[in-house]
Amino acid sequence: MTTHEVSGGGYRYLEGVFQYSGGVRAVEGYRLERVRFRDLPVVSEGFERIERYLGDLGLPLTSFCACELRSPAQFTEAGFRSFNEGYVKTLERWGIFRDGLNPVARSNVCPEIDPPAAPVFHAFSFARPSGAAAPSFVIAGSGEVTEGRGNYRDHIVAYGDTSPAGMKQKARCVLDEMERRLGALGVGWKDTTDTQVYTVFDVHSYLADDLVRRGAASRGFSWHFCRPPILGLEFEMDCRGVATEVML
Repeated sequence: MTTHEVSGGGYRYLEGVFQYSGGVRAVEGYRLERVRFRDLPVVSEGFERIERYLGDLGLPLTSFCACELRSPAQFTEAGFRSFNEGYVKTLERWGIFRDGLNPVARSNVCPEIDPPAAPVFHAFSFARPSGAAAPSFVIAGSGEVTEGRGNYRDHIVAYGDTSPAGMKQKARCVLDEMERRLGALGVGWKDTTDTQVYTVFDVHSYLADDLVRRGAASRGFSWHFCRPPILGLEFEMDCRGVATEVML
């Protein structure tokens, strides 16, 4: 997996698809911090608040490196692309999205109960100067499909199978991808401070053998009753290793 450093950003990233990267890690002399919103602003307002927040800290906009979104419902593939084309315009204006490459790691999931009326920000992460020695990183969300193959529908693992056996297959696919991304950034499950799981289906059929035994739940995990962003996907995960988290 190819990595690049963001000039002046304080982090490097795993090259992914145009809408997001595979994950980010702070470079030497920096650490990542995560900020969670209490009131879940719509995406446009969220970007404005993030811009002010980073400005108040004296940090460049290029320090913005990861975000977590919530959407009203799963997208069609065409709808997802349309949303992403609008989303990256702000990143382009900020000098982050360049030449078709997007450094920002992202999760975008859909609450099954009481969803927002429009896409909103749940949280974001950024890099700042620090002498911290511990690895600092965010792995982007991934569902049970290989990305970058032209479409999602034809490549979803165990498509339409939400039985315990089907969900185990899906979870193992995503865990494999999480471990590839962690390894590419030089970290592992032991370095994480939180893992997040997004599904509306039961997790117990794979909880012990996969999430726990493989190390994904070594510090516990957060289960969000949400669906992944694309119709047909049923399981998503992300994880991170950060020392500081703030509620805004």
